[in-house]
Amino acid sequence: QVQLVESGGGSVQAGGSLRLSCARSGYTYSSACMGWFRQAPGKQREEVARIDSFRRTKYADSVKGRFTISKVSANNTLYLQMNSLKPEDTAMYYCAADVLSGGYCNGNFNYWGQGTQVTVSV
Repeated sequence: QVQLVESGGGSVQAGGSLRLSCARSGYTYSSACMGWFRQAPGKQREEVARIDSFRRTKYADSVKGRFTISKVSANNTLYLQMNSLKPEDTAMYYCAADVLSGGYCNGNFNYWGQGTQVTVSV
């Protein structure tokens, strides 16, 4: 059973930083595409960043240059470093995994965490 547990959310002022973590169990990160998504109230869920088993990354245009996705296989954890936060970054952030695509990112995320709230104030 694959389990993903996010942590690290909180409230911060604009311009501040947060680092989100996603702890996994049930499979190895090296064989999965991992991603961070977010959903703000009244808006559709959007993909923020992804990283494949080759550590190739992709970011949404809205976060490029401010957010960094990374993973540490030794402690089975995925991270999202968020810098220069803006009020529009306020959302519930979710960690997701695609464990069926051999480590490539095909957009078919099949496991999700429960989310961690990020709130950015002016």
